[in-house]
Amino acid sequence: MKILIVGPSWVGDMVMAQTLFQCLNARHPDCEIDVLAPEWSRPILERMPQVRRALSFPIGHGVLDIATRRKIGKSLVGAYDQAILLPNSLKSALVPWFADIPKRTGWKGEMRYGLLNDIRVLDKERYPLMIERFMALAFEPGAELPKPYPRPSLRIDPASREAALAKFGLDLDRPVLALCPGAEFGEAKRWPAEHYAKVAEIKIRAGWQVWLFGSKNDHPGGEDIRMRLIPGLREEVTNLAGETSLAEAIDLLSCASAVVSNDSGLMHVAAALARPLVAVYGSTSPQFTPPLAEQVEIVRLGLECSPCFERTCRFGHYNCLRELKPRPVIDALDRLVPDPLELVETH
Repeated sequence: MKILIVGPSWVGDMVMAQTLFQCLNARHPDCEIDVLAPEWSRPILERMPQVRRALSFPIGHGVLDIATRRKIGKSLVGAYDQAILLPNSLKSALVPWFADIPKRTGWKGEMRYGLLNDIRVLDKERYPLMIERFMALAFEPGAELPKPYPRPSLRIDPASREAALAKFGLDLDRPVLALCPGAEFGEAKRWPAEHYAKVAEIKIRAGWQVWLFGSKNDHPGGEDIRMRLIPGLREEVTNLAGETSLAEAIDLLSCASAVVSNDSGLMHVAAALARPLVAVYGSTSPQFTPPLAEQVEIVRLGLECSPCFERTCRFGHYNCLRELKPRPVIDALDRLVPDPLELVETH
């Protein structure tokens, strides 16, 4: 059985989509899964053993471009038995329709009647988690989802990890605390730089080194965190934000002894690498897209106005993040992983 997945457009969603691939694999052990998705997602998909091929989708997020979608669809005619669509947009249904894939499955979204022939109606109360909404598409409508739920798990190639360490001149002589202070979604997901800097300071004094991860947009924020530290501590911080490819970021993140992250794509990557993780939530909720791993601590204030799911704070104060001080995050880290200096003292 050959299955085409039309993948999501966000890093975290793509990581969580692995739960669907795992369910398909369990249900149809011989199935071949290809994922049509933006080129940036290739390093994630290549680290998922359930995926045969990542097919690059050259159209930007939100762009219609029917001619290109038709061309891609026509090139896939006869190649697949089923298509499963993770986005709910009308646009995402065009390629499988042009490809004339016999079974085209997805949730009822923007007027997709005719484009899909296996339309599901979402019961949000039955499937509150995003992974449940992904996984349900592997089964017949109304089927019980198998428990325990699968968890995303990205495999790492040791040679490519060593190459990334060498390229950036990094060593593992001290345990690595990875900080992921960015969030593409917007300001209302970003814990303040001064709070991250305080966590970095306390952990460096306890024997850690700190690596900062993120996109090019996050590099200035990383520098802000670094420059808040006094000379002597600052040298233990490496700002990798915007310097690495996504593939290198995944490989380097796998070296971390602990991770502190906003609710972002890198949070889900860290969880899929089974790194001990402290996840900081502000405007969003762990009730919908929690990090799926064993060693996770969620830190949030749970103010009356949150979760609001807004990109910017409607009140302008961002108290859900500003008032969330460093101490609860440091305490959560301490519960997950002992400090190296503590280990020295106890031996």
